[in-house]
Amino acid sequence: MRKTALVLVIIGALNWLLVGLLQFDVVAALFGGSASWLSRIVYTLVGLGGLYLIPTLFATDTREKV
Repeated sequence: MRKTALVLVIIGALNWLLVGLLQFDVVAALFGGSASWLSRIVYTLVGLGGLYLIPTLFATDTREKV
């Protein structure tokens, strides 16, 4: 589950990188605009992945794999 969450967060980070540098939203371009229901699902999954990974910030075992 953590690897899936990490992949989603990386996808979101790359999308925001493109938004910041090129003003290009890949998710919106692929799924018909940022307000389309498919885009909203992707944005929601990325956000849930980020929330799921919050506890890893506080993990005391540094050998713990993501």
